[in-house]
Amino acid sequence: MEMPLVVGVDGSEPSLRAVDWAADEAALRGLPLRLVYASLWERYEGTSLAEDLGKPSDEVMAEDIVDAAARRAHGRHAEVKVTTDVLPEEPEYALVRESRSAAALVLGSRGRSSLAEALLGSVSVTVAGHAHCPVIVLRGSHDNRAVPGGHGRIVVGVGEDPADAAAMRFAVEDARRRGVPVEAVRAWRCPAHETTDHPLLAGEPARLHEEKAAEVLEAALRDIPADIEVHRRTVEGHARQVLLGASADADLLVVGARRREGHYGLHLGRVAHAVLHHADCPVAVVPQRA
Repeated sequence: MEMPLVVGVDGSEPSLRAVDWAADEAALRGLPLRLVYASLWERYEGTSLAEDLGKPSDEVMAEDIVDAAARRAHGRHAEVKVTTDVLPEEPEYALVRESRSAAALVLGSRGRSSLAEALLGSVSVTVAGHAHCPVIVLRGSHDNRAVPGGHGRIVVGVGEDPADAAAMRFAVEDARRRGVPVEAVRAWRCPAHETTDHPLLAGEPARLHEEKAAEVLEAALRDIPADIEVHRRTVEGHARQVLLGASADADLLVVGARRREGHYGLHLGRVAHAVLHHADCPVAVVPQRA
């Protein structure tokens, strides 16, 4: 039995956009779609879905939320098999558990509460840091419509961590499905203490760091299938700033997450946190496979 794409829904506009995006992705992959509402509160607290259903918000229940999301997915791709579930528990715990039997989790970048807005989607960041499957967080739009990718490229950040190999595999598989190239990006920096004022040596430390970055990039791409078009970029700067810049004209930004002994789940570093909060396109956080 094929594992489904799982979408966390809560009736908010970002979660409805996640349903649209996930329905497109499920159709592309030929996978079923599972829509999950997880909350300790049974009643809906927002206005967007209530207006769509023609009910006061205090009369909208959990079942209304998943039913509306299912109708939305069916309206977008009638051929996709859709199931729903209501889980009376904290969404972070429920979605991490769902990730054990999911092909991927798809989430909106913000929840419906004012606190979640202030924290820029605390559920999404928490789940991305602990999930057992790739987590795609929908960024790059501020309405409730999923915008089809129009840039024609998948960007993947290349580091030196084993988790980056899983991220590369994910990017390659996604690029193959979409028929677009992969842009592999490696950031590099020349530490200030290695610079020199001698005119004949001024560029030498920087050149060595750039060459090292190119070597790391080539090693990461060593096993890429020949049918995948790959663009290589080495860019001077902080990795988080380089990848945020690359996200401006990408359909998907892929980064890895690594496991640490003695820590629960995955550890999200500064790069993953930065792109989850500020990227201009959807972000896929891919865990290292155990």
